[in-house]
Amino acid sequence: MITLPEAFTQALRAAQRVAVLTGAGISAESGVPTFREAQTGLWAQYDPQQLATPEAFQANPKLVWDWYAWRRKLVRAVEPNLGHHALVSLEQRLPHLTLITQNVDGLHRRAGSRNILELHGDLFATRCFKENTPVEPVDDNSETPPRCARCGSWLRPGVVWFGESLPAAELHQAEAAAARCELFLSIGTSSLVYPAAELPFLALRSGATVVEINPQPTPLSQHAHFVLQGAAGEILPALLSQAFPDEPT
Repeated sequence: MITLPEAFTQALRAAQRVAVLTGAGISAESGVPTFREAQTGLWAQYDPQQLATPEAFQANPKLVWDWYAWRRKLVRAVEPNLGHHALVSLEQRLPHLTLITQNVDGLHRRAGSRNILELHGDLFATRCFKENTPVEPVDDNSETPPRCARCGSWLRPGVVWFGESLPAAELHQAEAAAARCELFLSIGTSSLVYPAAELPFLALRSGATVVEINPQPTPLSQHAHFVLQGAAGEILPALLSQAFPDEPT
């Protein structure tokens, strides 16, 4: 049984506003391959950083579309884990929780989280490459990738590619949540990818208690008030049971 610092659980119980940032680590616990781990079989010959760019899509739209179709297939084969479900329970118990994720797999939504900011987009969404607007593809299997019914441009995955800016509205809301919260949880993220990696430091400067949950140390570790090394699927359920012992989990 994991025993968490009492000061941490007290801070959680007292918090009116909590911000949570999640990264690839929490999805890896469900079996979602990391960006580079998805390079297997046919895709082993490709550098993912050379596929996930607007330039790669313009040069070979079918190749890039097929790679993302493969990644969607991998994600559909897994389920949200105990860490995802614990965050749903936290959202239900706290006055206000904002879940900020760098993940594109949709597992937080599938688990039941509601107040989610997806900084890097949605693997299962599609956008018009030319107009950058959300589009529902017509499943006629005539072309790969499909075409936009409005302008005829290719449709692209609804994710943020290398060289692209994060969605301005989501980033602004994430920064506001980090600046206003009393407690900030950084879960399963390397704290290396900016601007998301700046969010816990924004929370620190604003006076929040910052907690890191990650199997390995990161650049955030030496600055966080509490560092809990381990899997989110183990630590978050323990946090629930210790912070809210009289409530069913």
